[in-house]
This record gives sequence, structure tokens and C-alpha cells, in this order.
Amino acid sequence: MIARACALRSGCNSRPHGENAGAAFEEMLPAIQRVAAYGFRHAPRSCRVELIATVVAEAYVAFAQLVARGQASLAYPTVLARYAIRRIGAGREFGCRQNVQDVLSPLAQRRKKFAVEPIKEINSRAEWEELLEDSRATPADIAACRIDFRRWLCELQEFKRRVALRLAAGDSTNEAAHHFQLSAARISQLRRELCDNWTAFQSVPVNA
Repeated sequence: MIARACALRSGCNSRPHGENAGAAFEEMLPAIQRVAAYGFRHAPRSCRVELIATVVAEAYVAFAQLVARGQASLAYPTVLARYAIRRIGAGREFGCRQNVQDVLSPLAQRRKKFAVEPIKEINSRAEWEELLEDSRATPADIAACRIDFRRWLCELQEFKRRVALRLAAGDSTNEAAHHFQLSAARISQLRRELCDNWTAFQSVPVNA
């Protein structure tokens, strides 16, 4: 990559253009992505891929401008990546109009120190509802099951309710054990208790 930049400096007709410019940038791309990944290592995983892609886009725009001015010798991957990261941090992404009054604007989120997350990531209680759906069940059956499940959850102790929601959302025994910092055996025991409790709840008459 650095050798490529040196080659651009050395020749009389070293200014890349067209396919040559694209090939030169492709050689620098892995290094740019590594710098971007390190620069945004603390960003939420859901945002990290998009941020790295934005760095690549910003770096390419900067590279193209250098090529157009005949200054391709200044195009080093680390410099391009760091320049792009600074622009993103300042809310100056290429081709994006930023509005600090728009809650979905990255600039507004950075300046006012808040974050917007997908509903499914912050509402774990809703995940179990999808698990209750069955193509063989009628809408009435699904609605009744959701109502019963909510009532059952409300009758549980807070800790057992949290465990039940994690397991209902799809956590394995080991995953739940890691989350609650318990042994897998204890989670298995709680799973059996919850199963017995649910069975007993269903056997109680509706008017009881």
C-alpha cells in the first residue's frame, strides 16, 4: 500500500486516473478499514459497520480530490482514514445534510448525547410474543395465549420473571447463566420450576 503511494510519486506520469486510481484505492482499502474499526471500537455493534462504511466513502472522496489536484503522493491509508474519522466526529459526512433538530441525525445524537436504537433491541418483552405465534393457531388462540402469558409473568417474582423473559426470548441455558452470573445447573433448575409453574397456571379455571 505504501509502496503503491511511493510508485505514484516516482513516475513522470504517476498521476492515477480511471481504473488506475480505483486500483490504487483498493490497495489501501484494508488498511483504511482496520483504522476505522479501531477508531470506532467503542461504538455500538449495530452502528459500527455503517460507521466503517462511511469512513471508506469519506476516504475515497478525499483520495479522489487529491488525484484531481495531482497530489496523489499524499494519499496514505492511515492519513485518509483518520481524516475521515475526524469529519464524521464533527458531523461533516459527505453528501449528508445534518440537522441538530432531527433525532435520527448522527450529528444531533452526538451533540446532545443520546442514542436511537431499534425497538426490538430495547424491548426484550416483545420478543416472546413472536415465539407464541404458530401458523396452525387462529388469531384468537394467539391473542389468548399472549394474555395468559402476560398474566403469568405478572404473578412471578421479579427475578424469575426476568429469567423467564430471557429464556422465552431464545437464550440457551448457558447464555442465561452467563447473563445472570449463575451456574447452568441453577438456570436448568429455574427452567423446570417455571415450566411446572406455567403448567399449574394453565390448569387453574379462568373464574378461579
